[in-house]
Amino acid sequence: MPIKSYLAYPKEGWGELLAEKLAALPGCSVEPAENRELLILITDTPEEASDQALEQRLLAIPELDGLALVAAYAEEEIG
Repeated sequence: MPIKSYLAYPKEGWGELLAEKLAALPGCSVEPAENRELLILITDTPEEASDQALEQRLLAIPELDGLALVAAYAEEEIG
């Protein structure tokens, strides 16, 4: 169960639409940052294959200018 947090940078003027598109994806939660025009994206997927598929969908969104992985966690890492 990969859980990841990202900083999502919208193309100029497209932050609101990007937030809507990200929030509509399954396993995604979005919060706007208060001090900059960027979004905080949290993803939660059931397995690695779903996580990789979601990442490809994220990178295909035209309003997204950049995506920076901040933290990642997988249940297997607790061991």
